[in-house]
Amino acid sequence: MGQAIETVRELKHVVVREHVRSLVQGAAPGTPAPSERELVSQFGVARMTVRQALDALVVEGLLERMPGRGTFVARPRRSRAQVASFTEAVARRGHLAESTTLLARTEQAGPGVARALEIESGDTVVHWKRIRRAGGETVCLQDAYFDAAVLPHLLEGPLPESLYAVLAERGLRPTWSEDSIQADLAKPDERDHLEITDSEPTPVLRVSRRALCGDLVVEVSRAVYRTDRFTLHLQLGTGR
Repeated sequence: MGQAIETVRELKHVVVREHVRSLVQGAAPGTPAPSERELVSQFGVARMTVRQALDALVVEGLLERMPGRGTFVARPRRSRAQVASFTEAVARRGHLAESTTLLARTEQAGPGVARALEIESGDTVVHWKRIRRAGGETVCLQDAYFDAAVLPHLLEGPLPESLYAVLAERGLRPTWSEDSIQADLAKPDERDHLEITDSEPTPVLRVSRRALCGDLVVEVSRAVYRTDRFTLHLQLGTGR
């Protein structure tokens, strides 16, 4: 009897799974999949059965879950996770990235920046400080540094929205990065830039990145994120 019940449960899972597959197969990445509630109502099965069906499609790579938003047709998996810029990360969430430049100038590299960029202390670097927004909301304060010799003349014209787009045009798109993430409290000047009005101590995420194209360090950055407006997603493993 127990085996018969289990067989029926497995068949229901398969029916739901293949129904969802038929709906989303060939759909554009980002297309919403039916919700668990819709499937439970349509098939009259337990939520666990529906979740099992969707889990199977997520594992296959046909669907992907976005926390707080739902389940969607997945983007094609790459052989290696691509290092994403802020602009790209925001676009994947369906928002437009915007920036306000606070500072853009050449400086002499201090010991820490020089060590991270693998150049000599005192060498010329570009320091670009921006407030980053997603969907009109301020989410990040970012300081980026790069060797002035890597992107000569960048400051001579209008600044681009995406540094990574410029790097890609010059064949220097980052292929891997070293990122560190630390929880902290916002400092007074950061609170102003991030438009934090709460009088209580406010948690933020500090993200440091050292981005490389092959063996060449092309960017060193420090960013402070509002935790109530932005979630960092990390892709681990080699994918497919």
